[in-house]
Amino acid sequence: MHFYNMEKLNFPNYNMLIKNKENKPYIFDRVRKKWLICTKEEWVRVHCVNFLIETKGYPASWILIEKEIKVYETKKRFDIVVSNLRGENHILIECKAPSISITQETFDQIARYNLSLKSRFLMVTNGFDHYFCQMDYKNKRYSFLKDLPNHIAIS
Repeated sequence: MHFYNMEKLNFPNYNMLIKNKENKPYIFDRVRKKWLICTKEEWVRVHCVNFLIETKGYPASWILIEKEIKVYETKKRFDIVVSNLRGENHILIECKAPSISITQETFDQIARYNLSLKSRFLMVTNGFDHYFCQMDYKNKRYSFLKDLPNHIAIS
């Protein structure tokens, strides 16, 4: 693992498929089923996907990664969304590289993305610090949670 200079993150240990190709580290994305250059943000994103599938029990088929959305007529890409078979968005996740601090700007970014996605839960992570929120659209507010609900709790 140290060969790839990737840090141990604040997630459980997961089996990652990693390879070296043309002197660059690659990591396998199990949802998109392809090898990606293992940037620091990708390292966090793949851990987060494993967290959703292996720890929280969400089906891989419910997970969307880096899809385009429109925010105020501007094209943006979200990191991860967990939706269900009815197409309802349950969780919107914003991943940052471990060296990036989670700031108000990060929360503003996920809030803007969520204007069009309307997810029930939000997660912001840099791999070390994780923040979870539950949206209350009726009362136009949100509350912080200690953790995301498991798949069974919200299906």
